[in-house]
Amino acid sequence: MENRFAFSRLLQLASPTLPIGAYSYSQGLEWAIESGDVASPEQAQNWMAEVMNNYLGVFDLPVIKRLYEAWQAVNEAQIHHWDARYTAGRDTAETLLESRQMGYSLLTLQKALSTLSEERLAIAERISEPAFPTLYAAVAVSWEIPVKDCLHAYLWSWLENQVSVAMKTIPLGQVAGQRMLGEVSLLIPSTVESSLCLDEDDISNFSPALTIASCRHETQYTRLFRS
Repeated sequence: MENRFAFSRLLQLASPTLPIGAYSYSQGLEWAIESGDVASPEQAQNWMAEVMNNYLGVFDLPVIKRLYEAWQAVNEAQIHHWDARYTAGRDTAETLLESRQMGYSLLTLQKALSTLSEERLAIAERISEPAFPTLYAAVAVSWEIPVKDCLHAYLWSWLENQVSVAMKTIPLGQVAGQRMLGEVSLLIPSTVESSLCLDEDDISNFSPALTIASCRHETQYTRLFRS
């Protein structure tokens, strides 16, 4: 039977009020703006679309799908495997710290809310510095959110944050931000569908421009965001 509260839980998981620190991070976009690579709404929109399709869609989402399935089966070995696989893909210091901080914050929140079963909580606590997607998948399973919906929400939250970064640092007005959010969000369903069909051997974090942006952001002279 479908959980009639799952949709509300989905909105809660995607909400910017979820206290996990997501809005402290730009994931390299702040440096791209500072360097002049992204200087207009059109360029910001293209940047977000490229990252969504060529990075999140072929790395974050397929890993989360496998973590989701592992949490469903309470398969601790697979949970550890995919957590380690995701963590190994954090190829800059900033992205690694971001994932660990958000994972820690989400786990702390779920302890306070008593969301996870004792068995799943015990598994989570046996992971040394779990990645954010690992805990995200655990919460989605515990709240009985369908995997496709949880992946959609993951992209929406990421996109909303990226638009906020662009609005603050280019800067852009509210209307331009909403227009960008509306345009790029049209890509979410197809990105989710593609990620669900991806073979394990095709999962890849290869995105040189994004990695360079993250590395350069580490030493950016002035910045608003932590990554």
